[in-house]
Amino acid sequence: MKHAFSSTDHAMMARALRLAERGAYTTRPNPMVGCVIAQGEEVVGEGWHQRAGGAHAEVLALHDAGERARGATAYVTLEPCAHHGRTPPCVDALIESGVTRVVAALRDPFPQVAGTGFERLREAGIVVESGLMETQARAINRGFLSRIERGRPWLRIKLAMSLDGRTALGNGESKWITGEAARDDVQHWRARAGAILTGSGTVLADDPRLTARVPEADIAPVLRVVLDRHLRTAAGMHLLDGSAPTLFFHVPGEVPDSRFSNVECEPLPLDENGLSLPAALQRLGERGINEIQVEAGPVLCGALFAQGLADELLLYIAPLLLGSEARPLLQLPALTDMAERWKLHVVDERKLGPDWRLLLRAAE
Repeated sequence: MKHAFSSTDHAMMARALRLAERGAYTTRPNPMVGCVIAQGEEVVGEGWHQRAGGAHAEVLALHDAGERARGATAYVTLEPCAHHGRTPPCVDALIESGVTRVVAALRDPFPQVAGTGFERLREAGIVVESGLMETQARAINRGFLSRIERGRPWLRIKLAMSLDGRTALGNGESKWITGEAARDDVQHWRARAGAILTGSGTVLADDPRLTARVPEADIAPVLRVVLDRHLRTAAGMHLLDGSAPTLFFHVPGEVPDSRFSNVECEPLPLDENGLSLPAALQRLGERGINEIQVEAGPVLCGALFAQGLADELLLYIAPLLLGSEARPLLQLPALTDMAERWKLHVVDERKLGPDWRLLLRAAE
């Protein structure tokens, strides 16, 4: 059912969505949620879900509003929960507060909620309207929604290239294609990801740390994930140092030795392409990972594209040329017809110092 929302409704929900985004680095595996309590055009309380296990957005906003919540409208970016998890149901707090109307951007697909929050509120005599700014609400929680609705995380591939589409010199040297502003920007994208995924080739070539370094932000731990079929990662490499939670996927039958004492190792089934990438994503979804950021070479990134597992491409473009002998952006199957080409559309573009950043997704 379509509702006629006012300009005030839109303004309040926009404010709630901005609040929700404040939890981008800390709420996982929970969704990001914001809530605004308003008496007409006046905001009397607001809050956002700040950390998994902590108070939900509605509870914080109601506490902020106090007695002024009675007779007010609650604007919330996701359907209020109706089940006991690590915190009590938010619908109970809303009912007890005396709010008379709840406007939600999005129905929660999580099986323990999935419409029961709305139902409980209506049974208590509260007017419930949903669907306001739903597209924006889905965009904020695309990772959580992907995990619940598709059974796998949202997968973002991060690549940096020259103007001629190259990611490294022929000898593998790639530091640095982009400037400092672009490299700092990558850290913020890492910080919102639940996991950073790479392959053993990248590990052996670059010895990366794959940590999110955003000094001014409170960041929940990010899982480092390595596809290492035969556990080739050498002793002393950063990903074996135990400084961050780390998972190595390997073929069945490989037995980790003492090099892997500080990390977790897990066998993954094989398919015709090697380690099963769909199985890896399913396993990570089962661990509560909402978003994966892939930072790897052209083989793994190309395989993810070719298998239809890449949801978006975060592409940094530097104004330089590396030449025809340098390494390509992606290793993809040869095409014989232009109709087979991978079509992308630009979701966002911006300048970062001397470089450009494009966020692209598959064209419909």
